[in-house]
Amino acid sequence: MKKAFIFKSLMLLTISTLLLSCNQNDYGDSSRATGWKYNSKEGGFQVNTNYKEQETGPGLVFVEGGTFTMGRVQDDVMHDWNNTPTQQHIQSFYMDETEVTNIMYLEYLDWLKGVYPPTEPKYKNIYNGALPDTLVWRNRLGFNEMMTNNYLRHPAYANYPVVGVNWIQAVEFSNWRTNRVNERILEEEQVIRENAPFEDVSAESTFDTETYLNAPSQTYGGNDEAIRGGRASEKYEQRNDSTGLYIQRKDGLLLPKYRLPTEAEWEYAALGLVELRSYNIYRGRKKYPWNGKYTRSGKRRTRGDQLANFKQGDGDYGGIAGWSDDGADITAPVKSYDPNDYGLYDMAGNVAEWVADIYRPIVDDEYNDFNYYRGNVYTKNAINPDGTVKIVTTDSIIFDTLSNGKIVARVLPGGILQTPVDENETYLRTNFTQSDNRNFRDGDKSSSRYYEGYQDENTPNRRMYNAPIHKVGPSAEDSTKLDRSYDESSKRTTIVGENVRVYKGGSWKDRAYWLDPAQRRFFPQDMSTDYIGFRNAMSRVGTKAKNKKTPRHRKPR
Repeated sequence: MKKAFIFKSLMLLTISTLLLSCNQNDYGDSSRATGWKYNSKEGGFQVNTNYKEQETGPGLVFVEGGTFTMGRVQDDVMHDWNNTPTQQHIQSFYMDETEVTNIMYLEYLDWLKGVYPPTEPKYKNIYNGALPDTLVWRNRLGFNEMMTNNYLRHPAYANYPVVGVNWIQAVEFSNWRTNRVNERILEEEQVIRENAPFEDVSAESTFDTETYLNAPSQTYGGNDEAIRGGRASEKYEQRNDSTGLYIQRKDGLLLPKYRLPTEAEWEYAALGLVELRSYNIYRGRKKYPWNGKYTRSGKRRTRGDQLANFKQGDGDYGGIAGWSDDGADITAPVKSYDPNDYGLYDMAGNVAEWVADIYRPIVDDEYNDFNYYRGNVYTKNAINPDGTVKIVTTDSIIFDTLSNGKIVARVLPGGILQTPVDENETYLRTNFTQSDNRNFRDGDKSSSRYYEGYQDENTPNRRMYNAPIHKVGPSAEDSTKLDRSYDESSKRTTIVGENVRVYKGGSWKDRAYWLDPAQRRFFPQDMSTDYIGFRNAMSRVGTKAKNKKTPRHRKPR
């Protein structure tokens, strides 16, 4: 009886100690560093203590990160040797559940046309530079004029994936989408004036996310009534800082950028490993975004149905009309086939998709195996002499002329001009030493075998990948025309260079071999085809998993 009493007393003492310990470690709305209260009227540090987790942006689904075998483990029948398997780890992110469709891209074009009328000479290239190339459908021995004239704009193709968009145009669409989504969030939160995205927008006054975060008073061309004219909710009105009603990153309200997924992200998402229970598949043996080794369904109700839209053989783009047909001869409407385990549609077939990476045959996992990406070009905000950020105006638009002669705007008016990072950012750093890292460890002395043997008197700094360099620029005789000069050098050894991007996945025009998410191909970033589209991704901030706390590990004894 006495032992039982002692045991019970010890248990109560232990529980009380644990509760006291928990209470002592839970500072609530007080600082763990100083003990001062957050968000107090007396001048306490302003902290967003109500932040839950990142909202899922329009069109996106959540992809929980993890490890996977990137690259092809199956037999390399093409002998490309450009996708040797490596083990990689990917952070959690979001991805479009479908490819960007014609109607989504038309919304972008309509906005550009309304804000920057192409009838005005100084805006003409903004709209024209965003137009998809509808002539990609033409075939010298094929009757495809119906697609050339109708595929982009006819309502029958509204929910088909957009094609004829080059990599640069896909990036610009992503930037535009970021701004429109965050602008909508601010309007819904009644921070900016109601209907400001429609009534207060012109070529001289637009909304840009980075401008709002870095120089909010210059958003909408400095129109304070639009910027702070909303009936903001009480949680913003009571903020005790110098920014007033301006929303900052610390508020956790604005979403990160819409962007192209990295190659590693795209491949990881396409495989859909989230429901795996097989060790062999986890180690890279999964062949398609669905389970199994075949392209037709083995389920009782859908047995024999094709699981993706692809070319089944010579002269066979969909099968025999009837039950065995895959339902499409060119592209198909999005969501025509079942999604993978992440809820992503058409990660095999329909259209191949641009990803963010510069192409190189080898994925350098010896240097990095976490969030792998080749293509970093580090920039910073351009600064005026008075210390303010340099905002692009309608009179300072910078246009780039692509190698194919297409003219595109580098930054739209209202955005912040970017410049390469310099020695102020790279001095004594060990993680990066220059702005442009696209060619890092691939063509320089530290990674090129017999590098000195690649030199000659005409190209003293010749790169490992000696791609053609075509030149295009204004004509000396007529500035309204372009002079095009093709690189016809016989010394060029490859088309790989710093402006060649990876695209992933099979398309309506490809055989089943290319449906494997591990397959990778490349194409110049300023050119487009009738079988390459794209979808957007978005980084996740905070916890790895949605609605899940980080596991509490046991404290050491």
